[in-house]
Amino acid sequence: MKRITFYFLLFTVMLTSCAPATPAEPQTVTVITHDSFAIGEETIKAFETENNAKVVFLQGGDAGSLLNQSILTKDAPLADVLFGVDNTFLSRALEADIFEAYQSPALADIPDEFKLDPSNRALPVDYGDVCINYDKKYFADNNLSVPQSFEDLAKPEYNDLLVVENPATSSPGLAFLLATRAYFGDGYLDYWKSLKENGVVVVDGWETAYYTNFSASSGKGAQPMVVSYASSPAAEVVFASEPLDESPTASIVADGMCFRQIEFVGILKNGQNKPIVQKFVDFMLSQKFQEDMPLNMFVYPVNPKAQLPEAFVKHAAVAQVPAAMSADEIASNRDAWIESWTEAMK
Repeated sequence: MKRITFYFLLFTVMLTSCAPATPAEPQTVTVITHDSFAIGEETIKAFETENNAKVVFLQGGDAGSLLNQSILTKDAPLADVLFGVDNTFLSRALEADIFEAYQSPALADIPDEFKLDPSNRALPVDYGDVCINYDKKYFADNNLSVPQSFEDLAKPEYNDLLVVENPATSSPGLAFLLATRAYFGDGYLDYWKSLKENGVVVVDGWETAYYTNFSASSGKGAQPMVVSYASSPAAEVVFASEPLDESPTASIVADGMCFRQIEFVGILKNGQNKPIVQKFVDFMLSQKFQEDMPLNMFVYPVNPKAQLPEAFVKHAAVAQVPAAMSADEIASNRDAWIESWTEAMK
């Protein structure tokens, strides 16, 4: 009987030792980003499967609101990673010291022109030109020429026809303000006063400007011109209810009228799961993630290995001479320019 008991116990131990180990729980990566962020589910699933991870996205409003919220909560961050700070707000994020440095090996593939933070606390992910988009049908139906300069926009024939975003709360709005500052220098406020007199409409964010005010998008908006992106015409084709050979919108990409916006990702200090979080940042710079961005967020990849979709090649525009302004100049003057703009536009 003792021998039988011994063999039974031995058999039980052997079965236990051969049983498959319980798989580890997935590690969670929480990403806080702006409301316009989008990426394919299959792309995120690929990262999750390969790394036994779960990626959770939190929306934090427009880029300005997102950054303000992250600065206020930096001692107890809501997420591990922040994506969506652009070169118009970059210095504020760096001065607030919300990111920790991470030199991703994927940076080796990224051109230096996009690397604006030598400390690698903010890593470039995408770029796009902020320009004025216009409703082709409106201009054709009204036999109205498309404006080709900032000065044109202040002419009487374009009264009440332009909607812009508030630069204090919107990154495209700030980008457009910076383009006017680069073009007019110290006279930029006089220019904005002329736009105000000509009925320019100011809203808080891009979503409202494009989907509510812009006539070509909503079909009911009152403004046939909107500050958006030079890639927006491609989006109109991709998301059209019926196939289109031509976009109903186009961008004004005259010299100096567009501002090149670069978006960054950063690992938030005091976050969790640093090794898997670093892998996710690497993934955002990889060819797979970069090739999925254009048709989800309608931005251009910073990784030159990423192939552009046909809709971008045919319908999106790239400014040949975007407004020139260094990150240092923006950092030194941004808040003062916004404050002065706010006072002038009351």
